[in-house]
Amino acid sequence: MAGVKVYTTESCPYCRMVQAFLQKHGVEYTIVDVGKEREAAREMVRISGQRGVPVTVFGDEVIVGFDAKKLRELFGTPVADEIYDAVIVGAGPAGLTAAVYCARKLMKTIVVSEDIGGQAAWSWAIENYMGFRMITGEDLIGKFEDQVRGFDVGLELDRVRGIQKEGDLFFVRASSTYRCRTVILAPGKQPRTLGLPGEDRLIGRGISVCSTCDGPLFRDRPIAIVGGGNAAIQTAVEMTEIASSVALIVRSALRCDEIYIRRAEEAGVRVFPNHEVVELHGDTALAGVTVRDRETGRETALDVEGLFLEIGRIPNTGFLGDLVAQNEQHEILVDENNHTNVDGIFAAGDATCIKGKQII
Repeated sequence: MAGVKVYTTESCPYCRMVQAFLQKHGVEYTIVDVGKEREAAREMVRISGQRGVPVTVFGDEVIVGFDAKKLRELFGTPVADEIYDAVIVGAGPAGLTAAVYCARKLMKTIVVSEDIGGQAAWSWAIENYMGFRMITGEDLIGKFEDQVRGFDVGLELDRVRGIQKEGDLFFVRASSTYRCRTVILAPGKQPRTLGLPGEDRLIGRGISVCSTCDGPLFRDRPIAIVGGGNAAIQTAVEMTEIASSVALIVRSALRCDEIYIRRAEEAGVRVFPNHEVVELHGDTALAGVTVRDRETGRETALDVEGLFLEIGRIPNTGFLGDLVAQNEQHEILVDENNHTNVDGIFAAGDATCIKGKQII
């Protein structure tokens, strides 16, 4: 299908998902790296109004982000009506690991997920996964995905919207419906946002929850990161290589590993401890933020064009309703063997009540 153009950046996992979807469905496309081509970046903003990737253009259609539903409407093919031994919801480390184990038991298995890699794919650098002194999130997830694709496992890029049990079967409903005898839930977490007026309007127009995706678009521009954990300070350090200036806005005190604090100091990150963002500026694009000192009440205006949110994640369990038991944090309750309270439904990974939220 001629005329499909995908605006991407080099390290964007969602851009890779768009490309994987188009390749799977035999769609020819052209890649434009807006992290390297300034004029192409301006063209993308002019067409879509977005300062975030991916953006896919086909005729008059402009698809922002990895919109599995829209991509399937335009380019997808019908899914075969089969009964699977297991449907795995989510393709982060937990879901992909589950797929390998199911495949080794010769179970007829399909993974349904709107992305591959989950939180791990957004990491600039991973330094605590055994076997690698340092590896990017994209590279590690690439190895996970290659291992899964070495087995006879289906992988559908789609968003699950609900699950029902009818008789002895579960019906996993996405753009298509998947019937199965067993469900493994590994939906992971989704980014937390600030909840400020105008935030929804400015997402993709200066505000981003994926620095590895959108960071290259802010070359030589002033930016800020919100958050105080490892992900936030690591993003701040990496962005000093791209942006003209980097501010780190921390609601209380830094909660990261000591090694990152030294790196941030050496890189010239300006840290605002005990501060919070109280106002966003800009109509069609972010033009700045106001931060407030939580101890003195003093407010400071920061002229930034990019704001990257690293303020934690919330379980991606809203689609489950009351299907399985959850705790007050909306995490899926499991026992030591990953059983939920419903026979035939298991759960793993960061969306569960396990305390250790680690890739391993």
